[in-house]
Amino acid sequence: MQQDYDLIVIGGGSGGLAGAFRAAGHGARVALMEPSALGGTCVNVGCVPKKAMWLAAEVGRRIRMGRVLGFDAASGALDWPTFVTHRERYIHNIHQSYRRRLDDASIVHMPRRVRFVDPRTVECDDGMRVSAERILIATGGHALRPDIPGAALADVSDDFFNWCEAPGRVAVVGGGYIAVELAGVLQSLGSHVELQVRGDRLLNGFDADVVAQLADDYRQAGIRLHLGTDTAAIEADGGQFRLRDGQGGSHGPFDKVLLATGRGPNTRDLGLEAAGVDTDAKGHIRVDAGHATSREGIYAVGDVTADIALTPVAIAAARRLMDHLFGGREDASLDLAQVATVVFSHPPLGTIGLSETDARERHGDQVHVYTSGFRPMLEALTDTPQRSLFKLVCVGEDRRVVGLHLLGESADEILQGFAVAIRKGITLQDLNDTIAIHPTSAEEVVLMR
Repeated sequence: MQQDYDLIVIGGGSGGLAGAFRAAGHGARVALMEPSALGGTCVNVGCVPKKAMWLAAEVGRRIRMGRVLGFDAASGALDWPTFVTHRERYIHNIHQSYRRRLDDASIVHMPRRVRFVDPRTVECDDGMRVSAERILIATGGHALRPDIPGAALADVSDDFFNWCEAPGRVAVVGGGYIAVELAGVLQSLGSHVELQVRGDRLLNGFDADVVAQLADDYRQAGIRLHLGTDTAAIEADGGQFRLRDGQGGSHGPFDKVLLATGRGPNTRDLGLEAAGVDTDAKGHIRVDAGHATSREGIYAVGDVTADIALTPVAIAAARRLMDHLFGGREDASLDLAQVATVVFSHPPLGTIGLSETDARERHGDQVHVYTSGFRPMLEALTDTPQRSLFKLVCVGEDRRVVGLHLLGESADEILQGFAVAIRKGITLQDLNDTIAIHPTSAEEVVLMR
């Protein structure tokens, strides 16, 4: 049967766009199905607007620190509507750039929802059917709302980007990176924040020592942490809200409740059964190391799978896959063993490789740990209590670096270069042989011994 296209991409987020552009670059005829704004979660309700809000919070904090240092600075309060205008203008420019690139690459953009009819055909919501030799599913994920009484009274993390002012008192429910990031932004922008966390710590999976220092920094900044506190119900209290915990305790009142309790894959209503595509218990599409699904010719990347939920991972997976399918690259697998990531907390937390706990489980007594705790110069000059903690995890006699964990000013920018070096197998001696740049926070990484 003659196919309409070489590739149909379902989903116009980071992974879908990356796959479409790379396939078209190899000469494939590509159709992109995306009914909503191009860019998906990252551009519209994730990385991009989140980082914009984080930057706004940091600017406000620097203005307040400037007053301490003698600058004749304003209050540092944010006019949210003005800032949101700048933020949305920036995002609008990204949308326009994507449209231009789609046109330049001769990719057909169909702003329609689709369902599978069979493994090679999808049907649009207007009844039109389109077929292709290969199909890439990149529909991303969505914020989950916990199944508790009163959950509908609260906002989920996506709703945060519709806010036009900082609430006076806000409860953030969750202990993962989204909850931690939004709690820090809101506190820095003037809200009184309480973070209600079911587990006994923040950021499961991250190194315990740097997370403990972040928790202390958050307490010093005024955020109230309720660890080991399950949220059992949300109740209206006049024009405000209260949280009931699992032990019957009451918290509040709050002007807003923000739920950041996880995200789920967008696999519902795709007709995956008609295509013969398997999913796991949480609805993620099952893929192999090359991102092939259970049905030949159908692939999936990004948050719709159980891969690490990071935009660069989705982009890298899609590009590598298209190089394999249309560019002749033999190996489509992606090495996810050492992926650098940053939590945009205040201060930011960056990590790559093994935590100390994971390293000791794998390597036992061969693990060597080095730490540096300090106050960055600006914090010391303004006599603020925020502290940084840098940590190296090394293995074996040659002290090969298997983990680097940075909490502190510019950790997000510092980590990228070290991530390349760690993937190349650097040792502690390689770091020590590197002459430091002084005075910087980054120099602490090469001075630890």
